[in-house]
Amino acid sequence: MDQDKLIERSLQGDLEAFNQLVIEYQGLGYGVAYRLLDDPDSAADALQDSFIKAYRALDNYRGGNFKSWLMRIVVNTCYDHLRSRQRKRTESLDDLPVEEEYVAQLTDRSESPHEYAERRELQELIASAITSLPEVLRTAIVLRDVEGYAYEEIAEITSAAVGTVKSRINRARGRVRDYLSKNAELLPSVYRHSLK
Repeated sequence: MDQDKLIERSLQGDLEAFNQLVIEYQGLGYGVAYRLLDDPDSAADALQDSFIKAYRALDNYRGGNFKSWLMRIVVNTCYDHLRSRQRKRTESLDDLPVEEEYVAQLTDRSESPHEYAERRELQELIASAITSLPEVLRTAIVLRDVEGYAYEEIAEITSAAVGTVKSRINRARGRVRDYLSKNAELLPSVYRHSLK
């Protein structure tokens, strides 16, 4: 069944149709939530909350791009979780460092172990740079550069003008570049020269 029919049936109270929409968008929503919250459990909780909010707010959906409407709910729910996290900073026993057990990872056989390690180091440093950004800048760069949304879609998701979105993305990219420059010693050697 196509998305428009699923949306129409969901608006009529068909929970099974809405569940099909959830299945279609859960991967995309989780990706956005994870990159904004930087924690798999928090992302899963935020995504579940988002779908519950979306189902309850279906009467407010006025047509247009359903994906953008839904992702706006995901982003706003993540903001709520971030604000809640800031209010109650506590240490969890789950957050204590524990020796990691061996986890099998899929690796690209075309790259050497050294290249793989350098790529992972760079990814972790870029993720740290993005995590350090203020919420609005982090959201803009995650939606554009990580998730690949168009500027117009980001504007719809964040309820901001396209010009504002472009400005936020440029500022976010600049701050990520600055972060990488300030932490150049943490970069794999092959990438240090490109920042100069």
